[in-house]
Amino acid sequence: MRLAVQAPCGGVQLTHGKILPTAGADRAGRFAAPRAVPLARKCVTMLDISKRNNVHVTGQGPVTILFAHGFGCDQNMWRYLAPAFEGRFRIVLFDLVGSGASDLAAYDYAKYDSLQGYADDVLEIIDAFASGNVIFVGHSVSTMIGLLAANKAPERFLAHIMIGPSPCYINDRDYVGGFARADIDELLSTVENNYLGWSSAMAPAIMGAPDQPQLALELTNSFCRTDPNIAKHFARVTFLSDHRKELARCQAPVLILQCSDDLIAPVAVGEYMQREMPHSTLVVIDNVGHCPHLSAPHASTVAMDAFLVPWLTDAG
Repeated sequence: MRLAVQAPCGGVQLTHGKILPTAGADRAGRFAAPRAVPLARKCVTMLDISKRNNVHVTGQGPVTILFAHGFGCDQNMWRYLAPAFEGRFRIVLFDLVGSGASDLAAYDYAKYDSLQGYADDVLEIIDAFASGNVIFVGHSVSTMIGLLAANKAPERFLAHIMIGPSPCYINDRDYVGGFARADIDELLSTVENNYLGWSSAMAPAIMGAPDQPQLALELTNSFCRTDPNIAKHFARVTFLSDHRKELARCQAPVLILQCSDDLIAPVAVGEYMQREMPHSTLVVIDNVGHCPHLSAPHASTVAMDAFLVPWLTDAG
């Protein structure tokens, strides 16, 4: 599908990287953009964001679904889910900075020393590319990135779909995150000393799906394509993060989608999140692995469709 992004630049359109005049874009107030920023500056910002995060827009509809991939992955991981919604929603796909085809020169170790740096990027992507407010679909670490973004700007988010989420990977008293602190320290030491070896060993375990070995190979290759220094930094930020206190602040509806057998995010984590988040629903997919959007896409789509009924109705 050809990319034709209706931009929030008030009368411009971005088509394959070129700015063209249009008639009345943003006339209906459908796009959220900084009010006091000159036109030229807004458009440059949109182009910069598109390059930084390798943004792609497809589909059409009054509501936007923003898909955010997990650690060591890229937007291609949504290829089985995103097309199911293109006829009813505007779809925005992007790569986290440091991943996929993002601009590696934009990776700032200070900015991305916490997940809030990525959350700030998400808000900029929404302002530049979303039509109206968004439904945020995140996988793994990106579920918390979306949560942080929503807690900072709740008016921009209609709902969240969290696939394999975990607010904290480390066990803490009664909280079961799935790993002892010593396990995480050993994991990070291995990542630091032998990232490619860790990737080859861990990617198949993370993917699961023993009946689909091609998916394990795909994830291994994705991990290995990631810049090792960035991956090491992102791994430390990811696995040492603790965003449990942020859960109760989320007032939007949330679908927590977890696998019945997940090495990274066990069902106990989903149950904890459901208790802590006031408007959440937990759906457990009978599946082995951490990536049901790849290994069990039909079950994932069915669960998403059921959750999205109000917005599917609005989208016609």
